[in-house]
Amino acid sequence: MKKIHLQEIDGNSMGYLGLLAFFGAFVLAALGSTYYMEHNGHWVTGMNNQVVWGMPHVFAVFLIVAASGALNVASISSVFNQKIYKPLAPLSTLLALALLLGGLMILVLDLGRPDRLIVAMTKYNFKSIFAWNMILYNGFFVIVGVYAWFMLDRTMKKYSRYAGFAAFIWRLALTTGTGSIFGFLVARPGYDMAMMAPMFIIMSFSFGLAIYLLVLMAAYNWTNRPLGDVVVNRLRKLLGVFVAAVLYFVIVYHLTNLYATEHHGFEAFMLLGENGGSKYSNIFWFVQILLGSLIPLAMIYAPGVANCRKTLATACVLIVIGGLAQMYTIIIGGQAFPMEIFPGMEVLESTFADGATTIYSASLPEILLGLGGIAMSMMVVALGIKVLGFLPQSLADEVADPHYKAK
Repeated sequence: MKKIHLQEIDGNSMGYLGLLAFFGAFVLAALGSTYYMEHNGHWVTGMNNQVVWGMPHVFAVFLIVAASGALNVASISSVFNQKIYKPLAPLSTLLALALLLGGLMILVLDLGRPDRLIVAMTKYNFKSIFAWNMILYNGFFVIVGVYAWFMLDRTMKKYSRYAGFAAFIWRLALTTGTGSIFGFLVARPGYDMAMMAPMFIIMSFSFGLAIYLLVLMAAYNWTNRPLGDVVVNRLRKLLGVFVAAVLYFVIVYHLTNLYATEHHGFEAFMLLGENGGSKYSNIFWFVQILLGSLIPLAMIYAPGVANCRKTLATACVLIVIGGLAQMYTIIIGGQAFPMEIFPGMEVLESTFADGATTIYSASLPEILLGLGGIAMSMMVVALGIKVLGFLPQSLADEVADPHYKAK
C-alpha cells in the first residue's frame, strides 16, 4: 500500500463556484422562509395543534441521524483498524460535522424564536431528553472536530485512534438520544417503544453511508482524481448490509406493535391506511419500503453491476429518499394518528378533533427551510475540501488497497 497524500482542491473553476452559488441560493431561500414564518406566525405553515413537528423536523432529524452514520467510515478505520478505510476517514469527519450543522440549523430556525436557543444552552433540565441531546450535539462537534484535527496534524496523528474511539462511543450516544426522543414519548402509540434507539442507530449507518458515497464519488469525479473500484465496492457491500439491517428493524418494530393489542389501531393506520392513514400507508409501502429499501438492495447486489458507479449512485439517492420517507412516517405519521388522552378511562368526547386523524400538508417555506439545511451541509463540505486536505490525491486501487497485486 503506497503512502496516501491528502491534498485540498483548487476550487477556482466556474463549476465549483457555480456549485457554491447553487447551494447558497437554497440557504438564502431558507433564511427568507424563516423570516416569512417568524414574521407571520406559524399559521402560514402546515403545522397545527396536533402536528407540532412539521417537515423541517423531518429534514433536521434525518440530517442529524445521517451525521452519526457519515462518521462510520472513520470509526471503522480507527476502532477496527481497517487500513483501507484510513484514507477515507478525514472526509468522513468533515461530512459528519457538516450534516449535523445543517440539521441543527433547521431546528434552530424552526423554533419560532431562535434567540431562545441561549436559554436551552445555559439552563438544563436533566429530566428532559431534549436537554440531553443539547449536550450530545455540542459534544459531537468538539470530539469529532478534535478527531479530524488529530488526523490532519502529523504531530498529533499518533493520538487519532484514541480520538476515534471517543467519537465512536459519542456518536452511538448521540443517535441513541435522538431515537429516545421518540421512544420516551409514551403518549404517542407510534413512538412508545425502547426499540426506537437501536433502530435509529442502524438507520444512521445506512443514511450516512449513502450520503458519504454520493459525496465521495462526486468529489473525485468532478476533480478528476482516481477512485478505484476496490474502495467503492467495499463501501457498496457495507451499504447493502446496512440497508438490509434497517429493513429488518422496521419489520421487527411493526411485528412488535402488532403483538401489543394497544397498538393495533396505529398499525392498521400505518400499514393498511385505515382511519384516514392512506397517505402515510402509501409513503410507507411505496417510498420507504419499495423505493428506499428493496430496489436499492436489488441494485447493490444484482449481478453484472458490481463496478457500475451510476447504478450505485442511483441506489444511494433512493436510500436518501427512502430515509426521508421513513422520517416522515415516524415523525408526521406518529403525530397525525389520534392520541388517547386518558388511556383506559371513559371520557366525554367533543366535536373538536377528538379521535380524528390530523391532516398535515407541508408548506413551501417549510420545504425550503429543510432543503436549505441540506444545502448548508453540502456547502460546508465543498469549502472544507478546498481549504484543508480532507481528500486523498488518489484512491486508485494500487494506492488504496493494502493487498493490491499488479496484474
